[in-house]
Amino acid sequence: MSGSIPFYQKHHRHYDRGYRSRETESAISQYQQSSNTYSSHSSKSTKGHEFESGLSDTEEARAKESAGYLARRDLFARGMESERVEHKSRRTVVRESAERISLSKRIHENEEYHKRLNEDSLMHTPEFVIKPRSHTVWEKQCVRLHCTISGWPEPRVVWYKNNVSIDPMAKPGKYKVESSYSVHALEINKCDFDDTAQYRVSAMNSKGETSAFASVVVKRFKGEVDESLPSPRLPPCLEYGVKFETHIVEKFGVSFGLEGETLSFGCSVIIYPSLQRFQPEIEWYRDDKLLVPSKWVQMHWSGDRATLTLSHLNKEDEGLYTLRVITKSGFETHSAYVFVRDGDAEVAGAPGAPLDVHSLDANKDYVIISWKQPAVDGGSPILGYFVDRCEVGMTHWAQCNDTPVKFARFPVTGLVEGRSYVFRVRAVNKAGMSHPSRVSEPVDAMDPADRTRKGTSAPWTGQIIVTEEEPVEGVVPGRPCDLSVIEATKNYVVLSWKPPGDKGHEGVMYYVEKCVSGTDSWQRVNTEIPVKSPRFALFDLAEGKSYRFRVRCCNSAGVGEPSEPTEATTVGDKLDIPSAPGRVVPTRNTDTSVVVSWEASRDVKELVGYYIESSIAGSNTWEPCNNKPLPQPFACLSHFLYGITVLECVRDAMVLAWKQPTFIGGADITGYFVDYREVIGGVPGKWHEANIKSVSERAYRVSELKENMLYQFQVRAANMAGVGIPSLPSETFKCEEWTIAVPGPPHDLQVQEVRKDSLVLLWKPPVYQGRDAVNGYYIDIKEADADFEMWRGVNEKATDKTFKKIKDLKEGESYVFRVRAQNKAGVGKASDPTEPVEAVTKPGTAEIVVNVDDDGVISLNFECSNLTADSKFVWSKNYMEMTEPERMTLETKGNKSKAIFKTPSEEDLGIYSCFVTHTDGASASYTLSEETLKELLKISHDHKFPIIPLKTELAVELLEKGRVRFWLQAEKISANGKVEYVFNDNVVHQGEKYKMNFDKNTGTIEMFMESLGKEDEGTFTFQLQDGKATNQSSLVLIGDVFKQLQKESEFQKKEWIRKQGPHFVEYLGYEVTPECCVRLKCKVANMKKDSVALWYKDGREIKVNEKLDFSEGVLTLEIAQISKKDAGIYEVVLKDDRGKDTSTLNLTDQGFKDLMNQVFSVIANSSTPLKIQSTEEGIRLYTFVMYWKCLIVMFFTDRARVAGGLPDVVTIQEGKSLNLTCNIWGDPVPEVTWLKNEREMVSNDHYILKFESGKFASFTITSVSTSDSGKYSILVKNKYGTESGDFTVSVFIPDEEPGRVRTWC
Repeated sequence: MSGSIPFYQKHHRHYDRGYRSRETESAISQYQQSSNTYSSHSSKSTKGHEFESGLSDTEEARAKESAGYLARRDLFARGMESERVEHKSRRTVVRESAERISLSKRIHENEEYHKRLNEDSLMHTPEFVIKPRSHTVWEKQCVRLHCTISGWPEPRVVWYKNNVSIDPMAKPGKYKVESSYSVHALEINKCDFDDTAQYRVSAMNSKGETSAFASVVVKRFKGEVDESLPSPRLPPCLEYGVKFETHIVEKFGVSFGLEGETLSFGCSVIIYPSLQRFQPEIEWYRDDKLLVPSKWVQMHWSGDRATLTLSHLNKEDEGLYTLRVITKSGFETHSAYVFVRDGDAEVAGAPGAPLDVHSLDANKDYVIISWKQPAVDGGSPILGYFVDRCEVGMTHWAQCNDTPVKFARFPVTGLVEGRSYVFRVRAVNKAGMSHPSRVSEPVDAMDPADRTRKGTSAPWTGQIIVTEEEPVEGVVPGRPCDLSVIEATKNYVVLSWKPPGDKGHEGVMYYVEKCVSGTDSWQRVNTEIPVKSPRFALFDLAEGKSYRFRVRCCNSAGVGEPSEPTEATTVGDKLDIPSAPGRVVPTRNTDTSVVVSWEASRDVKELVGYYIESSIAGSNTWEPCNNKPLPQPFACLSHFLYGITVLECVRDAMVLAWKQPTFIGGADITGYFVDYREVIGGVPGKWHEANIKSVSERAYRVSELKENMLYQFQVRAANMAGVGIPSLPSETFKCEEWTIAVPGPPHDLQVQEVRKDSLVLLWKPPVYQGRDAVNGYYIDIKEADADFEMWRGVNEKATDKTFKKIKDLKEGESYVFRVRAQNKAGVGKASDPTEPVEAVTKPGTAEIVVNVDDDGVISLNFECSNLTADSKFVWSKNYMEMTEPERMTLETKGNKSKAIFKTPSEEDLGIYSCFVTHTDGASASYTLSEETLKELLKISHDHKFPIIPLKTELAVELLEKGRVRFWLQAEKISANGKVEYVFNDNVVHQGEKYKMNFDKNTGTIEMFMESLGKEDEGTFTFQLQDGKATNQSSLVLIGDVFKQLQKESEFQKKEWIRKQGPHFVEYLGYEVTPECCVRLKCKVANMKKDSVALWYKDGREIKVNEKLDFSEGVLTLEIAQISKKDAGIYEVVLKDDRGKDTSTLNLTDQGFKDLMNQVFSVIANSSTPLKIQSTEEGIRLYTFVMYWKCLIVMFFTDRARVAGGLPDVVTIQEGKSLNLTCNIWGDPVPEVTWLKNEREMVSNDHYILKFESGKFASFTITSVSTSDSGKYSILVKNKYGTESGDFTVSVFIPDEEPGRVRTWC
C-alpha cells in the first residue's frame, strides 16, 4: 500500500521509505535471477528440462560490479560524487541483460507447462485474494487499481468501465493494463472528469467467472489546473504481431543543482525484443510540459540510455522531470524532482535573481513585462526591481527604469515598432543587486491586431508580412462595449473593451479619451494614430488623481459615439500583499523527506505561488526549500493518526479506536483503512487489509482473527487526494474474549467550548457493555503535568449523559480528562486521557446569540472569525449532530451560521451547540430553557404582530361652539406612519364634515366635527400603521352616551351664541346672611351702558328701588324676614341690542324648604346652650334662639330596651330543643339582632329566630348538639338608643360521668 506522495514524486509508481533505492534493488535482483537461470541453462542444456541455480565466478563478479555501479549512481543523486571504473562496455551489459530476461521467460513457461501436466488436481474457479479499492483523486493525477486473483487454469482478466470493456490500445497512453504472477493492475493516466466511473475487473476460466468492483472519483482543485501530459504518439508498427516490453533501469533520482551549473541525468532503457530497425520515441517533460531542444535543454538517446542535459541551470529549470519511453505496445515513465539553488551573489546579502520573465501585454510602442519574485531576499526586504531590454541580435542591454519598481510587472516604453526585444530583471535590496534573471522569449513591438494577421517570413527577405484587408465602403461603427480597467498602477493603466457589434465590413480602430473625475472635460489620449486592438495602456497619469475613461470607434466612414465611461479609477500603487498561509503541517514521508500542507492565503488577487522554507529546530535560520513558487497548497494527505486502543475483544474479533489531531490539514477525511499483522515470537508478520471499503467512524471491528494470537494494527486516512501514510504500529494486543462484568472504556473523547474557566467534554459509550447495560459515567480530571495519583473526580454522582460541562477551571492551566463507565456490576476501566487542554479564552471567541428578527423568527446565530476555506459549521442538539433537523432550518453565509426554529415549542428545549471544523476548536453552546422559550415566544409575537404603543386611547371632548374633537396620542410614530379614520366600518376622509390633523412629531391624531347629528351615532375608530406595526383604538357613542354628548354639544353651541351678548356668568342663586336675610344674586358679563336687567317673580316684574350697578358684574335682591309669602319663581332678564339672556330660580315646594333649612340653620347657630329637664312626660331638652324669640323642646321617652325574660345560663341535654323568649320595648319599634360568640346569626331550620308584635322576641334551637354550646346575645336598636342581653348555653351528654358538664370554649 503506497503512502503519501510528495509534490516532487507524484508520478512514481511505488513509494515507500526506500523510494530512492527500491528500483535499484529490483534491478540487482533481476540481474541475479537472470544470471542464475542463464548459467543453469548453459551447463545442462542437453539434459532436458532440468535446471539448477548457481552463479559462476565471472557472473558473480559481474553482478557485484553492477550493484556497486548502481550504489554509486544513487550517491551521485544525493549530490555526492565518486569515481568509478567500467570493466565492460555498457552495450555488452545491456545485451546480456536482455538475453537473461528472455531466458527467464522460457523458465517461467516451462514451469507453467509442468503445472498443466497435472491440471485436474489444480483446477478451481477464480478467486479474489485482494480486491481492488475505490479511490478519490485530484484531476490530473494517476490512479492505479490492483487486485490479486487465484485460479487454475490461469484466468483471463478483463477490466470494464461502466460495464464497457477497456481497450488500452484504443486510447494509447490513457490506460495501462498489467498482469504479473496473479497480480493484475489497471493504471489510469492523467485522470479527468470523464474517468469518474465504476470499474469492474472480471476473471474467467473454464471453471467459472467472478468479478469485483471499485469506484474512481476525480475532483478538481479550486485553483488553476495545469494541462495534463499529452497522450503519447505511438510510432508506426514495424513488425506485425510483435509486443515490446520496456524496462527502465538505473533511474535518476531527486537531483540538486546550483544556478549557473550544468546538470545531466538519465535512465537506461531495456526493450525486448531488441530490433535494430526499431527505436522508441523518447519524450521529456518538466511539470507536465513537453520539453523541446534549445540552448538551455539538450536531449540524447544512445539506443539504450536516455539523457537530459540542462546547461546553465536557472531557477526556471526547477520542477518535476518525467521521462516517457513510447513503443508500439505502450509506454513507460519515470519521474523525479530537480531542485535548483541560487548561485552565490556578487555582493554578500544581495537577493536572488527573479524568475519567469515574460511579456504580459505587448503593443507597438510598449511591452508590459511580468516576473516572479525570488525565494531568497538576502536577509533584508527587496526594495524593488530593475528591468533591462535588449534588441534581438544585439548585445547591448539598456536599463528601462531609473528607480526600482515594487510591482512584479513594469511597462517598457520607447520601443521601435516592428522590432523584437528580449528582457531581463534584477532585484535589489539594501545590500546590493542580484544576478540578472534568465532572458525572456523575444517579444515583437507591434499592434496586437497586426500580430494576429502576421504571416510567415518571406524566405528570400526575412521580412514580416502583414496581410491587410481590402478596404470597402462602410458605415460609421457603433459604441464599444464592456469597457473596463483591467490593471492600474502609479505608472500606467490598462483598458480593455469589446468591439462594437455594428462595425461594418471593414475593420475599426479606436480613440481613447480620459477625464478627471468630477469634471466633464474629455481629452483624447492617442490624438495622432488610433489603435487597432481592443486593449490600450495609458501612461503619464498624475499619481493620486482619479480618472474616467471612454473609447470611440472609427473607420473610413467616420468616428462613432463614445462608449459608456468607466468608474473612477485612482492612480497609485496598491500593494495587495497576500496574507500569510496558515496551519503548516509537515508529515514524515521517508527517512529524509517530509510532506508539507498548509491553508491557502485568503482573499489574494493574482496569487503567483508559495515558497517553502525550513529551519533546523532551535537555529532560527531559514533556508528555502523551493526556488520556484508552487502554484497551490499541496493536497497530499497529512493526517497522522495515533492512539490506537482496543474497545472490545471476542474470540475472533477486536474493536479498535484511534485518534487524530484537532487540525487535520488538507481536505476533509472521507474514511479510514485498517491493517493488521500477526506477531509471533515477537516478530511481526506481513500487513493485511482489514477493510476493503473505507469506514467513516474512528472505530472499527476487525473480524476473522485467531483466538489467543497477538496482533498489531495500523490505520490510514483517506480523502480526495487518496490514501495517506499509515500510523505507527499499535501496541501488541492479544485476541481473547473479555469476560469482565464491568463495562469497557468510553472512547472518542473530544473537548469543545474551551473558555478560561470551563469547557465541555464529549465522549462515546463503551462498545463492551459488561454483564449489564451502562447506567452512568464518571469524569476524572488532573493537571497535565501532575502525577498519576493526582486524578480526581469531577462529579460525585454518575451522569447518564455523554457530555459534561466542567467548570471552575483555573485560567491558563492545562488539564487532561478521562471518563469511566459504570453498570450494576461496578465502574469499568478508564478511557485514554485526552490531549492537554489549556483553560483560556482565545481571541475572537464568540458565543451563540439568540435573535428574533422583524418577522418574529427565532434563530440561534454563531459567527467564526478564523474560518478556513474547508471549514464547516456543525450544529448539534444536546451534542447530537443535527444533519437534517425536522424542526429547524440551518443556514450558513460566509463566516456566519444560524439555526432557525420553524415552530418553537417545548419539543425544542435543550442545549444547542455549534462547532466549526478546520479551526482551533471554535465552538459555543446555548441552553434553551422553558422560561427562556416563553420569553422568546412573547418577543416573537410582538415582532410578528408589532403594535404601535399609545399614550392615550381614543377620547372625545367638546370644544367652543359645541365642536366635537376625537383624539388619541401614540408614544412614537415615524414619518411613514399612516392613519385611517373609520366610522361604522366605513373610512371617512377630510371634507366639510370631518377635519383631520396628524402631528407625527408628537404622535397626536385628531378629528373634528362641527356638531353631532342623529346619523353620527355609532363607533369611531382610528387605525394606525407604521411599517409592519399597527394599532387601533375605538370609541363607542350610542344610546344615552351619544345623546348626552349630543345634548352637551348643542348646549355648548347655544352657550357660545348666548355669550355673544349680555349673559350670565353665574346663574341666579341665593345665600342667607348672618342677619338671617335671604339674598338673591347672579353674576353677569359682557354688559354695556344700554344693557338692562329686569327682575320677575311669578312672571311679574319686581321694581327695584336702587339703580343696578354692573361694575362688579353682580346683581342682588335681598328679602328680609322671609316667610311663605315670599315663595315663588324668580327670574332675571338681561337684554340689549345684541340679544338677551335669562336666569330663573325656583323657590317653591322643595326649593323653598331647602331655603328655609338654611335659614333655620342660621337661627340654630344663634341658640343658647342646650338644657335638660326631667318632667312627667319624659326628658325635656330646650334652648333659646336670637331671632324669633322662641323655646325649642324635645322629648326622648321611647329608647329601645330588653325588658326581661332571658336567663344568664342555660344547661340542656344533647338532643333536646331549647326555646327562650324575652320582651322588647321602644318607639319606634326596635331592630332585633341575635349573636353567637359575637357573630350575627341567621334564622334557619336549626336556629329559629322570631320577633312578633313588635314586643316579643323568641330564640329556638331544634335538637341541641354539643356544637351549640356558647355565648349568645340579643341586640335591640332604634333611633333613640341601643341595648343588649347576654346568656350562655351549655350542652351535656347523658352517659358522661356525674358532675361533668361539657361547656363551650
